[in-house]
Amino acid sequence: MEFFQDLMTYSFLQKALATSIMVGIICGVIGCFIVLRGMALMGDAISHAVLPGVAISYMLGINFFYGAVATGILTAFSIGAISQNSRIKNDSSIGIVFSAFFALGIILITKAGSATDLTQILFGNVLSVRSSDMWLTLGIGTIVILVVALFFKELLVSSFDETMAAAYGLKTRMIHYTIMFLLTLVTVASLQTVGVILVVSMLITPASTAYLLTNRLSVMVFLAAFFGALSAVIGLYFSFEYNLPSGPVIALATTFIFLLAFFFAPKQGLVPKKLRTMNKNKTRTA
Repeated sequence: MEFFQDLMTYSFLQKALATSIMVGIICGVIGCFIVLRGMALMGDAISHAVLPGVAISYMLGINFFYGAVATGILTAFSIGAISQNSRIKNDSSIGIVFSAFFALGIILITKAGSATDLTQILFGNVLSVRSSDMWLTLGIGTIVILVVALFFKELLVSSFDETMAAAYGLKTRMIHYTIMFLLTLVTVASLQTVGVILVVSMLITPASTAYLLTNRLSVMVFLAAFFGALSAVIGLYFSFEYNLPSGPVIALATTFIFLLAFFFAPKQGLVPKKLRTMNKNKTRTA
């Protein structure tokens, strides 16, 4: 109850809750397309590769949003350039680019001389979110949801069958890089809450949870957004009540919800599958 009393009193906690929920929603929405397209590694790569942009922005004294978006887009194009112009496969090019960018980012942050900021960027600290961060997250969330709503059919077709999408005349490469751009925006919005290391949990886990519960993309998007927001609320509550780092607790909350679906989802859960198998065996032996 202390958490809810403090929520009514302290503005920093209200901003933290609002920002966490928004991050959970937009990560869930864009995460659905990342999961369906088998691009989990790309999500991991971009979330790590924005670090040099954050570091450069910090050193120049400007908002980290600009540097992070620039390096995120550069990462996506660099990965595409390596895989399309050499024998190197996509997963290998992802590993090459994101590890190089991440290493460069750590060096730059260290040179900037702020270990505290490095820890906050890597692991997040939603309780220190500012009003400007909250409004930035809201703006990014609005852009992401609008793009997904306006181009839902194109995203659906290209996510399930890129060859058929190309046959229909859809510009699949443009759609791919649009998703990369949205992914970069979502990653930047998540820096303050879960940090660059743990943002992949918010992108992949709620969407994977929703994937176990439905076969319809529209339902999957809504469920993933709900699970992302729920994880953020649960994580913030426990991190505040027990004085734990917010990012890791939110990440664990997403994993806990996923495990519930993994074991108990009506069609895909292990327990219902096991019960159906046992019932079939009993019917056969009867």
